[in-house]
Order: sequence, then structure tokens, then C-alpha cells
Amino acid sequence: MGSFRRGWTAGIVGSRFATTARLAPRVAWIVTVAAVAASPAQAQRARVSINDGWKFHRGDPAGVGADLRYEVLPELKLRPDGADFDAGVMDDSDTAVRKGVLRPYILPSGNAFIRDPAKRHARPTGNPGGDVSYVKDGFDDAGWQSVTLPHDWAIAGPFIAEGPYGGMGRLPSWGAGWYRRKLVVPATDRGRSVFLDVDGAMSYATVWLNGKLVGGWPYGYNSWRLDLTPYVVPGGDNQLAIRLDNPMESSRWYPGGGIYRNVWLTTADPVHVAQWGTKVTTSDVSARQAQVALALTVENLASAGASVVAETAIFAIDAADRRLGGAVARIAPATVVIGAGGTASISGTTTIRNPRLWGPPPTQVPNRYVAVTTLRRGGRVIDTYETRFGVRALTFDPNRGVIVNGEHVMLNGVNQHHDLGALGAAWNDRAAKRQLDILADMGVNAIRMAHNPPAPELLDMTDRMGFLVMDEVFDVWERRKTPFDTHLIFKDWHEPDLRAMMRRDFNHPSVIMWSIGNEVGEQYGGRGAAVAREVMTIAHQEDATRPVMGSMNVAAPGSDFASTFDAIALNYQGAGVRTKLPTFAGFRAKHPDKVIFSSESAAAYSSRGDYQFPVPGGISNPVRPGVGGDETTHQVSAYELFAADFGGTADRTWAAQDQNPTVAGEFVWTGFDYLGEPAPYYSSRSSYFGIVDLAGFPKDRFWLYKARWRPDVKFVHVLPHWNFAGREGQVTPVHAFTSADEAELFVNGKSQGRQKRAPFAYRFRWDYVRYEPGDIKVVTWKDGKPWAEETVRTTGAPVRIAAAADRTSIADDGKDLAWVSVVLNDARGGFVPRDQRMVRFTIEGPGEIVATDNGDPTDFVAFPSAARKLFNGRAIAIVRAVPGKRGAIRVRVAADGLPDATVQIASQKK
Repeated sequence: MGSFRRGWTAGIVGSRFATTARLAPRVAWIVTVAAVAASPAQAQRARVSINDGWKFHRGDPAGVGADLRYEVLPELKLRPDGADFDAGVMDDSDTAVRKGVLRPYILPSGNAFIRDPAKRHARPTGNPGGDVSYVKDGFDDAGWQSVTLPHDWAIAGPFIAEGPYGGMGRLPSWGAGWYRRKLVVPATDRGRSVFLDVDGAMSYATVWLNGKLVGGWPYGYNSWRLDLTPYVVPGGDNQLAIRLDNPMESSRWYPGGGIYRNVWLTTADPVHVAQWGTKVTTSDVSARQAQVALALTVENLASAGASVVAETAIFAIDAADRRLGGAVARIAPATVVIGAGGTASISGTTTIRNPRLWGPPPTQVPNRYVAVTTLRRGGRVIDTYETRFGVRALTFDPNRGVIVNGEHVMLNGVNQHHDLGALGAAWNDRAAKRQLDILADMGVNAIRMAHNPPAPELLDMTDRMGFLVMDEVFDVWERRKTPFDTHLIFKDWHEPDLRAMMRRDFNHPSVIMWSIGNEVGEQYGGRGAAVAREVMTIAHQEDATRPVMGSMNVAAPGSDFASTFDAIALNYQGAGVRTKLPTFAGFRAKHPDKVIFSSESAAAYSSRGDYQFPVPGGISNPVRPGVGGDETTHQVSAYELFAADFGGTADRTWAAQDQNPTVAGEFVWTGFDYLGEPAPYYSSRSSYFGIVDLAGFPKDRFWLYKARWRPDVKFVHVLPHWNFAGREGQVTPVHAFTSADEAELFVNGKSQGRQKRAPFAYRFRWDYVRYEPGDIKVVTWKDGKPWAEETVRTTGAPVRIAAAADRTSIADDGKDLAWVSVVLNDARGGFVPRDQRMVRFTIEGPGEIVATDNGDPTDFVAFPSAARKLFNGRAIAIVRAVPGKRGAIRVRVAADGLPDATVQIASQKK
């Protein structure tokens, strides 16, 4: 392998398959499992969704909750809102292992990811919870709520207006919840292995099948598998029960509640490719050829040894995963003998001629391949397994930054939390794709998964779209940030959690680096460097082809903690934290052989369309009462000049980057607003950090970033709006965002001055304009030639509702979505920017309104409400089709004093 620090190209060298059999933990990686129907004649792998048909109930049966806890937690003492925001060292005296209730029964679920056999867990005898009514087949759950997964039990609200709940989004995500479902396993599956695969459940999941405790997984963000085979009854109904127990004060943001990602039932021959059982690497990549190495882990859960033959064919695929012609390469068959209850490793290589490389747009194309691995036993196919991957050469150069296929790519990245706005934490393909489309339009080419493993489908999307990804596993280690966060389970579970994430995500070409921690308390000293080295060792064992790091906000350049990592990922301190000077140069001096970038930059605050006065003259200002922040409305000025005390605006961040040209780029905090962590106003429901608001409407900052990240796009964005009745004659600054290098402002046709862009200036601003109704116009030039212009006019009273859907048709599967956006127009068709009136949505035809929103962080109307106030002139409704119903869906929008508007969306066969 090459060096992370000077550059590397991932690869495993070898000309033929090599095989090794062992009785050891599964060491395997995968992008996805093939869904292949099983039949008695050829019983291959089957992977089917079991998202439908669940019953759900909040709370435990009377008198039994304490007996079902993972462990006994310390007494909770509610703290003031925001107490842990930008937290420093936390008291870690409660990290000692407490007496467990179900803990010793759940710990063995992670054994496959513990490298040292001596550290694996033995399950005690007994069947805790087996006598609880909710796990029994005969329990009558007819009165429970019928739900379809993914499901977030808290997103419907209501919001909690009073009390210190702002950090977790003021939604009731904590507490116990139960899910029950029948599993019908055919008699033909007798003798086969049956697995429950859960992509994510929040949190402390415990699973019973047919009244027997199977196992569980505490960490709410990881994907996990349980072997149901010893408990399943083929040929009959099987009662599955899952209990979740999400603690209060367990997160600094909204975690969601429930089984919020997809769930699968996988059946396979007892001899099969192990969970996440392939690892593909590429080396010697050029336009002419690329060497592909595949490491395969085969698992034998039968009671006798087995001899199997493995072979792999590689195909090019398109964005819809369809194969493009025949195999482009093959790995020759290899035979391996696997002992009963053991695993075997098989590795081999092949060459792809004239490879279709994977790389980020717009200059590269995210091409992909699929490796189809077939297992045969006695000449019969017993398993088929697909692994999607990309061929790319990836180098981290300390002087140039990230280089993909020989091209330098600046990291124009954002941080993204896992919630989907008004839909909550429940995974939805269309909602996630909409977010990525909006970010791509702004020029984003990189995503940091903050601060936890994402849904696996999100990484499928970043693969297809060509984003570069920083995949992150933990927000805390041993030292807490909130009383009941994952520091409680870190000592027991950090190895299984880390290995599980890395094995699951290894083959995604979009993943270019791993983060093992975010602003962990161990930065402050003590045994922090030792913990970092321990976690780094695990990460390097799982992947020697990508750099591993932790995001640091206080660690000094010369600290042992900082020196542990393969690259230097800085949160804010690179550009300067509070009054401290930028540290880019200091880290560069101490670590000249490592890439340096901002894993969190900016942390600017703003409320879309809310312009406040006076406007300070600096480029980065703290929010204070009357200067950037309104203590009455709890909104932050939209002039995009304000930031958290520990951060800065884009202007300040870019100046620091441009003065340190070896910096590889940034991940802005954040791309979208998210639920929870609503600093600086913890009475609110959602954050103010996003470049795009919670409803998906871009803030003015969107065009500031677009001007830098897409400098060839001809536009100028002018702010503020020009509707300020009552401010006549008062100073009302005008700013313009553009990649042009000269700009001139006209107010009602009168020039306010032509400006040339100054060094380290990223906006044009006319700070002493006095408001007069009419229009403002900015004209720009680049390299002496006309570039773009924009006019903003004072609008009159609204006369009509303008409503539009982002899609004219949606699938009839009950999952596809359309967003209907609403604004009000005046008689000339102009946008009325300050209207706050209520709009009401109704629907005709085979559709339903899932949620509404307006991007206002202070709006406590529950998301399912069909009535929503405009926030600074805008609102949205999210629409889906009734499953299996087709035809025209008509969304009608009404508002007092205005004619109704109607939008039509077709529900079509998927």
C-alpha cells in the first residue's frame, strides 16, 4: 500500500485466488447484497423487505419496563438548554459499566466484529422478557397503530414548547416503543439460514422471535444483523417483536425515534457469503487498465464442513444499476474448504481494460461496476452476491490536497445531519435525493456524514452522483457531551460499531476518508491520545486504503492527540476560533506531510428572508440582541454576516483558506438546517446554521457559495428584498453575491457607485444606501466584459397564490414524493417577500399530504398539519400517492382574500 500522507492508490496485489480457512470473526465488506429469489431447485440468497405490516405502540406493559432495560442508568437531572453546545471537557465519572439488565444478553450480538476471541461475550442462560405479553404470539395488538417502516414515532409531534428540550428538537423522541410483525417463513426454507437485517433503529434495540430473546444493538445509527435461524419455525407464522428505548438527553440534535431505516429478511444456504462479505480495491489505475482485487469471506453455519467453488464476473453498470453488456473481466474459480461454524477468506485479482473511471462531476463521471460472485457446492449454485464499486485513483497530497484520477479536486463540502426536515429521521429516497440535488446545484461536491453512519441508501446516491464522502462513526468516545449519549456504551461497543460501519461502507467509491470521532472530549488531555490510537488501530485493520482522522476543534498542532491521525481535520480553529488566531499555519508547520482541511467551517446563522437593522460593517459578527438577533421573534438577520461565537461567516473562512493555499477545502456547517441544536435560540425547534432552510428553500448564503463553487455560472444575487415600508430615508445596505469582478448598483436608476472586487473580498456591498421604494439593480462585469445583472423591485399587495410542484408525476408506491411550493405574487407577478398569512392545503384524488413546512425555526405547528403560515413569503406541502392508487392528484391551496390555486400531479405505476 502507498502512504496516506504522500499519496496512495488502493490495491491488493496478486495474480490468482488465494484461500484461507479459519474459525474466526467475519472480516468482510460489502456495498449491497443481491436480491435473488430462492427456489427448492436452486436455493440461493433471498433478501426481501419487511417494511410493511407492522404494529406499533409507545410504552411498556405496566410494571415490566425496568426489567427490559439494557442497563441501569444514572438518575437524570435536566440541564438548561444549550448547556453542552460547543461543550468542553465533560465529567466522565459515569462512564464506568453499570449493572446491566439485558446488557449481557445483547453484547454477544457484536461478537462477529470483535477481533480478539478472548474479548467476545458469552451469552448467559435464561430468556429475559420471554414472559412479557408484547413478545408473545397470542397477544392481541389489534389496538396498536399500523405503521410502515421506515417510521419515526416522534416527528408528528406535538412540539414541546416549554422546558429544556430545544437541543433534541422539542419533539418527543425519547422513551420506549414496541414493534410487532408476523414473519411467514415457508417450509422450503427449513435447513436454510434466516437473518434479520436492520439498517437503523433508535436506539437500544432488543429483538424477540417466538417469545425468545434473540439479541439487539444499542447504537441507534448503525446497521446490524441478527441470526434468527435457531428461533424460526419454517412452514408457519413467526412472531417478531422489537423494543426500542431511546433515552432522554441522549443527543445534541434530534435523533428521531423508532425503526427509522429499512428492515430486511435475508435467507441463504448455510454456506454463504458472509454479512458485508466482499472487499474490492483497485490499483494501477490508468485510462488503459486497472487492476481489481476482491477479498471474499464465506461463512459456514452448517454442522459439517463444506467445499465450495467461488468465481466472480465484473460488469459495467449505469446509474440505474443496469448492466451494460457482458462481463468486462473475470476472476478465475477457486476452491476452499470451510469447517463447520467457520469462515474462509478467498482473494483474487483481475484486470479491467480501458476502465470507465469513477470521479466527481462536473469534470469527471461517476461510473461504476458490479462484481457478481457465485458460490457452487457440488456443482450447484448455492449463493450469488453482488458488490457495486468504482474504479478510481485517489491521492491525498499535503501540498495540493485531494487528487482524483490525477485531477486536483477542491473539497467544496457541507455537513449533513440525518433528518429529512418535516419527514424527520425516517429514511425516504426521494427526500434525500432532493437534498443532494439542491446541494449539487450550489456546487457542493463533498458531504460529511455528521456525526454518525448514514443510511446505506444515501451512500448509494453519493456513489451515483459523484459526491466525495467523509464517513463518520462517533460524536463521543468515553467522555460525554450529554448525560445519556453513546459514551455509556463506548467501551463495550466501539469496536463492533466501528468495524460494522467500515465493512458495510467499504466498497462505496464515494467514501474517500473515515472519521472516527467529532470534537471528542479526549482532545483535552488525559488518556485521549491512547484512546485515539486504539480506535485508529481498529480502523487501519479494516481499511489500509483510505486515511482515518478525527475532527478537532481544540487540539493543539503539537499535541499527541493530533499526531495520531492520517490527516488533519479541523473544526473552525483553522480559520480561528473566537478571538484565537487561525491555526492552519501551525498545523502545517507541525504536520507538513499530512493533508489539512476544515471538517467544519463557518457555522453562520441566518433566518431566510429576515433582514434586520442596523447592519454592522464587519465580515463576521456574533449574534447579539439588536445586532443580528431579534430577542422578540428569535430570528437571525439574513444579511449573512453573523455566526456562532466559535465560528465565522463564509467571508472569514474563505479569507483564511485563501491565505493558506495548501488547505484541501472545507465542509461547511451546515448544508441544510436540521431539527434540534437551535443555537442561538434554544426556544426554537430547528437550527439556523443551514445554507438551505428546513423546508428546502435556499437562504441568501446559497448564492454566496454558488458564486465561489461554480464561478462559471453567470448570475448576480442581490439582497435584501426591497419592501421596507416605514424605512423611507433610512440606511438600508445592499449586497450582491456573484463571481464577477466588478459591480455597480442603481437605485431607481441612480448609480450608487461601481466597485472592483478587493483582495479577500467575497461580496459587493453598498453600506450607505437609503431606502426609497422602487427598484434596485446590480450590473456586473468579469474580465471587463458584461457578466450578469439582477433587479429587485418593491412589490405591491398580493393578488394571487403561485403554487408549483417540483415534479409532475410520482410513483404510486406510497414512498415517492412531490414538494408543492407556495408564494404570493402582486399584480405584476412579483414575489411578495414579507407576507406571513396562513395557507391551507387540501387534496383531491389518490394522494395525501404528508407534511407542511415553511423553514421558520420558531414554528411549532405540527408537521402533519395541512395549514401553515407563510414564513417570509414561502411555504411547502409534501405530497405522496395512496399506495396502489393511480390518477390525477389535485392539490388546492387557499389563503384569505385570494383566489385558490391548484397544482396537478399524476400518480403513475412505479
